Amino acid sequence: MVGSTAKAKPVEVEVAGHTVRLSSPDRVMFPAKGYTKKDIFDYYLAVGDGILRALRDRPTTLQRFPEGIEGEMFFQKRVPTRGVPPWIGTAEIAFPSGRTADELCPADLAHVAWAAQMGTVVFHPWPVRRSDVDHPDELRVDLDPQPGTDFADAVEAAGELRGLLDELGVTGWPKTSGGRGVHVYLRIQPRWTFTEVRRAVIALARELGRRRPDIVTTAWWKEERGERVFVDYNQMARDRTIACAYSLRANARATVSTPVTWEELTQVEPNDFDLRTVPGRIGKQADPHAGIDETPWDITPLLDWADRDERDGQGDLPYPPDHPKMPGEPKRVQPSRDRDRKK
Repeated sequence: MVGSTAKAKPVEVEVAGHTVRLSSPDRVMFPAKGYTKKDIFDYYLAVGDGILRALRDRPTTLQRFPEGIEGEMFFQKRVPTRGVPPWIGTAEIAFPSGRTADELCPADLAHVAWAAQMGTVVFHPWPVRRSDVDHPDELRVDLDPQPGTDFADAVEAAGELRGLLDELGVTGWPKTSGGRGVHVYLRIQPRWTFTEVRRAVIALARELGRRRPDIVTTAWWKEERGERVFVDYNQMARDRTIACAYSLRANARATVSTPVTWEELTQVEPNDFDLRTVPGRIGKQADPHAGIDETPWDITPLLDWADRDERDGQGDLPYPPDHPKMPGEPKRVQPSRDRDRKK
């Protein structure tokens, strides 16, 4: 037909000993940049070692955009029972409701490539491994700038956190979020439940807030946060996930959540890292997270802090609204609407 544009044919790519079929490779996924489905596919192959370090053996929620980031989006938590290659691995996870799902659990780079073929832009792994899905081995600190603050404020809060971690004798592994925030990961021993690890994060966040109340808050309710960086402790609640290291983000700039050294963190901007620049960065320097798995930490000092805080009247904090009410949790009522507080 005159004026019609032929679509690119599917291609087959060998990845980690498996054949992955890439359909519609010329589909535009990031319209502002013109990046295609093949660009995303090639990106994830280029950052293979790094993305696998973040995803290997972790149940992973897929943030999919079958028609591109300006089209329909959904989070896929269950691998389909039909039409999936026989080599795709899964792990059963349990939601707070008690329901379960078999999530993608990458064993090699072919799993990542298959997800990219399915229109996945962002990878959201759980902080657990297939071998023990109820005990996190990754403690995640999410430093989230609130209105009136920006990336520089998150970096400042991260610097304070680094000092606190140094006092505890544990290594923190920072990365950009791909947006305005900063993530800091700790590799921990998989001995504690989600509830216990979340409690440890709250204790860490509270101590950080005591030292820098001018820039850090643990207030769950937005009306109480002010122009500060919120430590989102609920990112350690069951079924809460964060875009992993080397994951693309679904924004017009196609930024990447990128591991950095502590020294780099004060010198970079989120837009420095995107689909085009990160593969070249990997070719020039070692992955800043290369040693993250070497020394799992015992979080007992944080749990001791949590016990101290509870004795001082600082107990649990609110859970996300879709979680069942937890023992010891305060009321989930916005302070300005809490009649009892007003009395």
